[in-house]
Amino acid sequence: MTDGPRRPTVRLTRADLDALPNYVPGRSPADLARELGLPQAIKLASNEVPYGPLPGVVEAVAEAAAGVHRYPDMGVVALRQALAERYGVDLDRVATGCGSVALAEHLVRATCLPGDELVYSWRSFEAYPIIAATSGATSVQVPNDAGHGHDLAAMAAAVTDRTRMILVCNPNNPTGTAVRRAELDRFLDAVPDDVLVVIDEAYREFVTDPEVPDGLSYADRPNVAVLRTLSKAWGLAGLRIGFLVAQPAVAAAVRKVVTPFSTSMAAQAGALAALAQADEVHRRCALVVAERERVSQALGKLVPDVPASQANFLWLPLRDQAVEFGKVCESRGVIVRPFAGDGVRVTIGTPAENDAFLAAAEAALG
Repeated sequence: MTDGPRRPTVRLTRADLDALPNYVPGRSPADLARELGLPQAIKLASNEVPYGPLPGVVEAVAEAAAGVHRYPDMGVVALRQALAERYGVDLDRVATGCGSVALAEHLVRATCLPGDELVYSWRSFEAYPIIAATSGATSVQVPNDAGHGHDLAAMAAAVTDRTRMILVCNPNNPTGTAVRRAELDRFLDAVPDDVLVVIDEAYREFVTDPEVPDGLSYADRPNVAVLRTLSKAWGLAGLRIGFLVAQPAVAAAVRKVVTPFSTSMAAQAGALAALAQADEVHRRCALVVAERERVSQALGKLVPDVPASQANFLWLPLRDQAVEFGKVCESRGVIVRPFAGDGVRVTIGTPAENDAFLAAAEAALG
């Protein structure tokens, strides 16, 4: 017995999403280790800090776990107060979310209607075009300059009467380049007051160039918001928590559109414990920076135009060689992040991990 005629397939999702690339997470080192028959593989693809959770974080998360049958504090009041005190801002200017990327998405939802424009440099953080498309905004991608960084003059020139928001990733992911104060000052002065400029500072703690400004020094401007994350330097990537500082009306709009209870109980507890370990964070960041400089110098002998990085990763502009370079590294048990036709991002790991990567890079390029 057969069923009756099948109904024609009806599309239930947006057709424009077919052209949107998927966000690509770092590959599992356990999977690669099994494939290669190795005891372990090295993951240098996701910009994680390799030194484990900060002291007190695991204990705080375990204690919070005893209450997971209850909802977390939706207002995230204790954590927002701690962040406000640490960074010297009023409580009503702070909002939290499931990582800084989620907050970027909430900001687009709070500022853009379908057809409104979101301006950002490209290549920059790969989530930006996804955020724009899923919010119905129009991406305006401004090519990076010859040094693989933001061309702020071109970005300012790209603003139209449909532009509602501009993303400035500083330092830029994946190239590691950073915008300096003088050029950022000129840019902000050129942007209309009704366009929100979002300074995405996920890697701020790794900045050593004194000419790269702290975005919070601009947060008193009415059209500036600053994004930060606790996933990187603060070691909470697995808990997914970020925060923004903006004018009260902007922060309130974000808190209104954020997914309810998205800052979990464990994330709040872990973040509060982590914020009490600022000295240890500084120590770990110094280790990363020292290795960043060592690895950068070594790579300069193989890839002549590696840009100076202010983040915890390096960018290899290998263009058509990027994918093959990634395969060679994986064959030697090292996972990096290739961007086809463009370049390779390599996270700074421990000295031993970095040595393994340099050996793989020598095999691929030497």
